[in-house]
Amino acid sequence: MQVLPLRCERRILHSSKIHNSAMPDASKSRERLIELSEGNEMMQWRQFGLTVLLIVVGSGLFVNSARAATEDEYYELMKVFVDTFEQIDRNYVTQVDKRELIEAAMRGMLLKLDPYSSYIDKQELRSFTEHVEQEFGGIGIQVTIDPRTRQLMVMTPLPGTPAYKAGVLAGDRILEIDDKLTADFQEGREMDSAISLMRGKPGASVKIKLQHEGSETPVTIEVTRDVIKTPTVLGDHYDAKGEWSFMLDEKEKIGYIRLTSFGRNSAEEIHDALTKLQKEGMRALVLDMRFNPGGLLTAATAIADFFISNGVIVSTKGRNTEEHFVEAKKAGTFSGFPMAVLVNRYSASAAEIVSACLQDYKRAIIVGERTWGKGSVQNVVELEGGQSALKLTTASYHRPSGKNIHRFPKATEKDEWGVMPDPGYEYKMTFDEMRDLDNSRREREVIRKDGTVPQSTFVDKQLNSALDGIKKQLAEGKPIVEQPVERAADPEKKGVEKKAAGIINPAKSPVPFVDAILEYWRVQSDRRVQFL
Repeated sequence: MQVLPLRCERRILHSSKIHNSAMPDASKSRERLIELSEGNEMMQWRQFGLTVLLIVVGSGLFVNSARAATEDEYYELMKVFVDTFEQIDRNYVTQVDKRELIEAAMRGMLLKLDPYSSYIDKQELRSFTEHVEQEFGGIGIQVTIDPRTRQLMVMTPLPGTPAYKAGVLAGDRILEIDDKLTADFQEGREMDSAISLMRGKPGASVKIKLQHEGSETPVTIEVTRDVIKTPTVLGDHYDAKGEWSFMLDEKEKIGYIRLTSFGRNSAEEIHDALTKLQKEGMRALVLDMRFNPGGLLTAATAIADFFISNGVIVSTKGRNTEEHFVEAKKAGTFSGFPMAVLVNRYSASAAEIVSACLQDYKRAIIVGERTWGKGSVQNVVELEGGQSALKLTTASYHRPSGKNIHRFPKATEKDEWGVMPDPGYEYKMTFDEMRDLDNSRREREVIRKDGTVPQSTFVDKQLNSALDGIKKQLAEGKPIVEQPVERAADPEKKGVEKKAAGIINPAKSPVPFVDAILEYWRVQSDRRVQFL
């Protein structure tokens, strides 16, 4: 990994610690429960069920509460669970898979909490990991399903990937994958079938039959898989070199960066894009976070830190932890130019952290509509040695001003939640406009040999509003200076130690997913488009 400037030292936001002080002796409870069962298999499943319960209990669901149960109460509750499990397993009219019963019970428990706590099974965990880590074993193409023919179609190969080097082109139809006809894929599950066949261990090869656009003769190629890093930072269009062009307006030198989510490498990608724009003489910037569902908290704070020289970026408060404040560092700040941030009702979590921070410091104008409203942090706790995971809400977060972001179940439009656009910059797209925007974006995501900008009849009125605001600021010629933010609680007075600056590429923890992770799973990207 490239060593980056001082700004790139790691920022650590401590995850909520798991407290076990109120948890009963696990071995003693396990012994008592096992005595109730007969047969080795039932004993194993009782132990598994109890282990799951103890993990959930130990994760803080019932810990350190004024109503914390005693050891006997824990035993009685767990006994009810295990007895119910045993009765179903032995006496239900038809045989039921034991794992399915346990997983259903876990999901049932989590349904009593909040919409963002969930159980991630073995199958889901792989996709979850790939999304957060931004890498997988594949050939490096972006594909979609043609709605008319239901065929797999290549939107574009990713520059420098095995597919790109093998001559895969935008518009290619994928007819076969390892001698399996894509036309035979189950309807509605074409993408899932393609993912299972195309992705795999780096170094292994995959055979695909393609039909180039305009050609009647299919070609078969064998491509060796590699580690594919999925980008989260996109520009306006690809240039002739197959690289993103981030300069939207060459005359006014207005840059454009689209951030699709907050993954492991997002901050590094933003840093590279900003550095490139600076070299090209950027005078203003549009940061597009429409439809951005969130991601890693560490990525969100590192990206906000690029534009803020000092002060609180975000604060988090958990049930079992003191309030933590993440503060900006001056070194490495990209400052002195006007900014506009595009958001909509599907901008959530980490996108709200960044937009709220820039708005509170008056570092950028916020253009669009009220955001999703998610102000809670989830920790992902490994289960079964990393084979599955528990995603558990452990903290809430607040913007620099201390104001609330989270939309609670009974919240109304008059309540305080989400991030509102600045006065005069409100714009709510219709569903037709969102569909046309999506189609326009897909056109711009295709690599063209001549690097020309694709022509489109779609008029992005929200983007135009942001450009008008930026050009007005450029015309006025006033210096762009972030404004101080007043909040109810001063972190210095609370004795909170200022954290060191964070690396822009949050390092992997020895245990996956111990970072605080924001919600993206429920507002995930359209699965009609995937990287393979």
